[in-house]
Amino acid sequence: MSDRKGSINKGNASATASAAKAAAKAAPSSSAGGKDASDAKNLKQTRRRLSVISDNKLIEGMDAVNLDNGQAEAEPIAVQPPSGGFIVNSYGGYSKKGYAPYNPKKKNQDALVMAEDPKTRSLVLAVLDGHGEDGDKVAQYIKGKLANYLFKHRDFANDIRAAVSDVVARLEAEVLQDGGVETDFSGTTFTISIIRGNTIVCGNVGDSRTTLGYRNPQTKAITAINVTIDHKPDLPAEKARIEAKGGRVFAVEYEDGVDGPPRVWLGHMDVPGLAMSRSLCDAVAHTAGVSSEPEFFEMNFNTDGREDLVLIMASDGLWEFMSDQEVVDIAVATTEPRYAVDKLISEANDRWMREEQVIDDTTVCVAFLGNFNVNVTAPGAEYKP
Repeated sequence: MSDRKGSINKGNASATASAAKAAAKAAPSSSAGGKDASDAKNLKQTRRRLSVISDNKLIEGMDAVNLDNGQAEAEPIAVQPPSGGFIVNSYGGYSKKGYAPYNPKKKNQDALVMAEDPKTRSLVLAVLDGHGEDGDKVAQYIKGKLANYLFKHRDFANDIRAAVSDVVARLEAEVLQDGGVETDFSGTTFTISIIRGNTIVCGNVGDSRTTLGYRNPQTKAITAINVTIDHKPDLPAEKARIEAKGGRVFAVEYEDGVDGPPRVWLGHMDVPGLAMSRSLCDAVAHTAGVSSEPEFFEMNFNTDGREDLVLIMASDGLWEFMSDQEVVDIAVATTEPRYAVDKLISEANDRWMREEQVIDDTTVCVAFLGNFNVNVTAPGAEYKP
């Protein structure tokens, strides 16, 4: 998750909604000329979708802005033809660090997991999107142990939901107990898909997302549908849980009205301002009703008149400015998952720069299903890691 969306430093626990309002009022008008106008515009854009409200000037874009856009670091793309027995015929994933001109030392807070378990003939795909000062450490810790814990869990072969719930709780507890990781205001989203036979089981915490693209055999129309639901604080059930725990849900108001997403706040203090209702770690937010419990979704492939073609999992670096349908349309127009991943990240990055002049960390995993584009080559297709 980019600094714009989630970073918070130690000492920022005093960041408040009222402070954010005051900063908004104090910011120069966008009609002013020169650098002040540009900085005011950048500040407004930076605050718009932050996952955690922060008063850190570097993170919020208040310091001098350096527009030298260096090459972002990225994890190498991984492409796998899975072993026999999967409905997935190929898959690939890529995690790319974002770009923030006011924070040249920013880290990639996203993480990607892709692993096969021959014993249960299962494919595990997971995307994490960290936020806060140590969001990268939270995401990387979970990434490092997730597959191993799952594959060794006593229930993984027969009860996927129980195994995922137990492993997620165990990993979160381990991170919270790690004195080297700041977890009061740091955490991560978590979306996982376990594919076994003709069935997919998804567990979701936060606002990373899993989407399916299918074709209608009669009309040939290709449609995108969400497999998971983003956990936003204003969803009725989520808001009710937060308020029952004494937390509050509201968006920061600026002079021109409400600007930004609904956020979670303590009942007696305007912190932490988390823009999601479920996350892993985020100890302060959890006292206000934020949950780390995965919500599960299960479905069979190629049912209800669908010809399932592609599964896409991604952090909100992809979904922020692209609809599910746009994402699926781009993916099915490619010949291999790695090309789909590359095109999706490139398009998402372009839209971030046009809209916000920053780029969120973006992680995308694409799986081709059934016979979709099996044995199709891609002459001349460009791949840019």
